[in-house]
Amino acid sequence: MADSQSRKLLGRLREALAESSAGQARLDRITTIIATSMHTEVCSIYLFRDADTLELCATEGLRPEAVHKTRLRLGEGLVGRVARKNRPINTADAPSTRGFRYMPETGEEIYSSFLGVPIQRLGERLGVLVVQSKEARQYSDDEVYGLEVVAMVLAEMTELGAFIGEGAALSARHQNPAMFKGTVAQEGIAEGRVWLHEPRVVVTNPIADDPEAETERLMAAIETLRGSIDDQMTGIALAEKDQREVLETYRMFAHSRGWIRRMCADIARGLSAEAAVEKEQSSARNRMESVPDAYMRERLQDLDDLANRLLRILSGQGNDTGAAMPDRPILVARNIGPGELLEYGRKLRGIVLEQGSVGSHAVIVARALAIPLVIHADGLATEALNGDPILVDGDQGIVHLRPSENVTTAFRDKMAMQAKAQERYADLRGLPAQSLCGAVVSLTMNAGLMADLPSLEGSGAEGVGLFRTELQFLARPNVPKRGDLAALYARVMDAANGRRVVFRTLDIGSDKVLPYMRRVDEPNPALGWRAIRLTLDKPGIMRMQLQALIRAAAGRPLSVMFPFVAQFDEFREARAHLLDEVERERRLGHKVPEKVEIGAMLETPSLAFAPEQFFALADFISIGGNDLKQFFFAADRENERVRRRYDTLNVSFLTFVEQIVARCREAGTPLSFCGEDAGRPVEAVCLAAMGVRALSMRPASIGPVKSLLRRVNLEDARAAIDASRAAGDQSVRRAVTDWLGNVLRAEQVA
Repeated sequence: MADSQSRKLLGRLREALAESSAGQARLDRITTIIATSMHTEVCSIYLFRDADTLELCATEGLRPEAVHKTRLRLGEGLVGRVARKNRPINTADAPSTRGFRYMPETGEEIYSSFLGVPIQRLGERLGVLVVQSKEARQYSDDEVYGLEVVAMVLAEMTELGAFIGEGAALSARHQNPAMFKGTVAQEGIAEGRVWLHEPRVVVTNPIADDPEAETERLMAAIETLRGSIDDQMTGIALAEKDQREVLETYRMFAHSRGWIRRMCADIARGLSAEAAVEKEQSSARNRMESVPDAYMRERLQDLDDLANRLLRILSGQGNDTGAAMPDRPILVARNIGPGELLEYGRKLRGIVLEQGSVGSHAVIVARALAIPLVIHADGLATEALNGDPILVDGDQGIVHLRPSENVTTAFRDKMAMQAKAQERYADLRGLPAQSLCGAVVSLTMNAGLMADLPSLEGSGAEGVGLFRTELQFLARPNVPKRGDLAALYARVMDAANGRRVVFRTLDIGSDKVLPYMRRVDEPNPALGWRAIRLTLDKPGIMRMQLQALIRAAAGRPLSVMFPFVAQFDEFREARAHLLDEVERERRLGHKVPEKVEIGAMLETPSLAFAPEQFFALADFISIGGNDLKQFFFAADRENERVRRRYDTLNVSFLTFVEQIVARCREAGTPLSFCGEDAGRPVEAVCLAAMGVRALSMRPASIGPVKSLLRRVNLEDARAAIDASRAAGDQSVRRAVTDWLGNVLRAEQVA
């Protein structure tokens, strides 16, 4: 199909779309136009009814009675294969092609040739467009390409609601209630209105009459884009090598002849400049899904981001769309960086991401801000519109978009119950977490931002058991200055008002990659060059941070903890660095801390079996529960298929914790447990029963944990655990839950 023919076809489609027809009539008219223009006997449109089911919604040439009756599962038949693979199938002999499924109700057995292309928009699968002929022939590359252009227009028209209405083939988009199941990244619940981090550019003019004018518009926008990239590079110092490399990649794509040539070819076929950019963007996203190489996926992500910027220039729909942020905003995005999230700050009530990971920068910031966060909510950013009502259940990982009245009522009841519970916990704020048997458990909070520190008073935390120092590195475009870090750490200690603050040194690597540091492509980053391994290899960074901490203390006590220590020598070397810096500061005449505590995070099973000298030399040890658990069970906590298989209250894991407690007790080394499980009341009781006497958690968890600890006898809890172990149970959860139920029922009776 030549460019001129393609433009004529698109022109006829535009006329059909402009007619005041109902959705079904419009679809029927379109199949007739395509079949006539392409000189084929059949044109059919299959659309998704749900994520796994395609339905024949319109046809020219097949039996009309099959419309809305014929359905295929994703991957079933040639149509299902096109949808699953997101790639065209072009065959001269359909019945003998692998995957063919005969559907007698359609009467298609008389047609030999088959060409099917996906109808998709930016990675969202909408359906399949098919043409068929009796003649056994392979469709030409030009015909395949032309049909893809038509499918692109159909996708845009679907987004704009062209096929809804009386007798509609489709239900209205962006109007009905929808539920999304994601992954819990930060607990909590929130009700609010959608605020899209990157509002979608809606292409309202997919078809254009004047290819020359559209090409000129495209090239002008590309020049603007190139200029903005050059301006960014001018503002970056030559020393900031890694950041320059990122922009160099952007510049390379912005000058890519192949990218520009493909978009110009799309325009020649009859697409507008915006639709041509979006067509290329969809292709990049498809390639991204099928490329196994991490580096190549990242480059395709760069191309996707660049296409977004180009679309905003062309359409005039920049990030600032003129929409006002709603009251109680809940941020919805595909993904977001820590710096961008910090800019929103505490204005947000909740966050929902389509991507992300439980250890990502965004999760760290969300936890620091105590904002409920759900990740892996696939499709939400496509379905949501700014201002849509939304409910986020961070406890269950469920998001309700445009919820029904019944769902909203139940959700508000849950929020009210949680608010009442928080009021009860407030009465315990000044009381110790002392169990009925007299054991006292120290409860501290995790933090990472100055904004966290007011929670010290409100939550009743005894101090900060973990202050994450990497956020100040992650949220900036370049390495922070020592003076700036020292000033920040000093403000943290001032805000703690004499309470102990344990500063964890820089924990980067794995999925926490600095924007100005070259990403190291590792097959398993969680087990790779990260945390103490990275900073020991780059001692300049470690020394700079340690100097900032020493100067921030200004004579006050200082507690420093090194992350991800796997063997004694790593701790001994890092400890020597800190003591050397203290001595250096003393020689320079600076005030040094009156007392320095140097500890380690026990996150690898190997450290639990370190020599006695390690336990004697460490001033304190903190079990990093999140990492320790995934390494203990060899279960990646980012992998939903395996991470929920393994329980913290598994007998093996609790026995391992018990062994660590015994080694620390023998050496006289204080031990704490830090992580999500520390903030879960039942888990907290079990950890305390195993001998852990300090727990560090998010501020909101301190009340519930303290409330339960004060109502139980830890000796009885230990007896329930031991009985379960003796019975050969895999987990003690059921036994402990039954015991707790009896205790709380007896309390109510009394």
